[in-house]
Amino acid sequence: MNTEQLVKTFIEYFEERDHHRIVGSTLLPPPGDPVLFTTSGMHPLTPYLEGRPHPLGRRLVNVQRCLRTTDLEEVGDATHLTVFEMLGTWSLGDYDGPLSLDWGYGLLTEGLGIDPGLLHATVHAGDEQTGPDTDSLHLWQDRGVPVELTVDDNWWSNGPVGPCGPDSEIFLWSGEGPPRSTPTRDDRWVEVWNHVTMSHRRLDDGSLVPLPRRNVDTGLGVERLASLLQGKPSVFECDVFDPWRRLVPPLWSLDETSLRVVCDHLRSAVVVRGDGVRPANTGRGYVLRRLVRRVLTVLWRDDPSRGLEDLPEEPVRHTLDHFRQDIRSGGVLRVLREEEHRFRRLLERGRQVLARPRFRGRLTEDDCHYLHDTHGLPRELITSLRYE
Repeated sequence: MNTEQLVKTFIEYFEERDHHRIVGSTLLPPPGDPVLFTTSGMHPLTPYLEGRPHPLGRRLVNVQRCLRTTDLEEVGDATHLTVFEMLGTWSLGDYDGPLSLDWGYGLLTEGLGIDPGLLHATVHAGDEQTGPDTDSLHLWQDRGVPVELTVDDNWWSNGPVGPCGPDSEIFLWSGEGPPRSTPTRDDRWVEVWNHVTMSHRRLDDGSLVPLPRRNVDTGLGVERLASLLQGKPSVFECDVFDPWRRLVPPLWSLDETSLRVVCDHLRSAVVVRGDGVRPANTGRGYVLRRLVRRVLTVLWRDDPSRGLEDLPEEPVRHTLDHFRQDIRSGGVLRVLREEEHRFRRLLERGRQVLARPRFRGRLTEDDCHYLHDTHGLPRELITSLRYE
């Protein structure tokens, strides 16, 4: 099952259960939102989760593209991406958590054909403020799915204050042979779907008060589940990465981790540019600039002559088509290549500046601020130049 079929199956399954499909937003949150990028499927729905009536009703489903800079350092493993798609369902004061889990179990086992014996669930065990999530526990026990009880891992919050509540996570076995152990003890259990019941609000003093209306928010990573359904060992080998995996290795000889970073960051940069962002020194533009520069840093580590001039249009066009972005692939490549030329000039200027007697010893915080404010040299670039 390719990713398009997975998304179609998911949407239609919940439409048959009276969910209305909503159009996913771009990576850019609405004006006034303090977050640089949309980080989850629930992000654009925050006003409705806080009580505003949604024009399409109380049962919703969609697919949303997301970007998480918090995962940048984890990119290169088998499951983390910078830009990814999230499938989601929502109950705005309608049904509760166990029904959501029951439908999730049905979709995975009947709709997608996953062996129930390869599933494991985790459930909130309760703490000093809340009791155990017995409703979810009983649902999984009735379905014959093994359950692990945790505390912090199964309590969801959107920050230190605000809506929060227990969640139940569904894991799929990715190892060879029969499943073993539990999700917290064996990383071959891969989390694929999270079901959150927003039942409380945490106040400034840390106390919890029940919400007048309980909501359910679920999220399922498209690329992560697609890779498992396709029998691939990592998200980088599912079908959305096919042109990248086919065309990048002949250009540049890279180890597997470096190849994953290069493919992820280039693909993410394409999507960010496709949503209208241009490289800059601050804000969203700096995230795009950082993605491109991390790619170049990896490429130049072994061969400084490598460059984005070699990158063909096909993977760029494939990515723009997949995310339904109406922008020419040639224009995206031109921006990425301009950024490469700018980075090369910055590196040369940085080497000349750091060669000055003032900067030959240990750099102080004042030195780093001066180098950034006066010469445009960010700290991570200074560090890499010092250790060339």
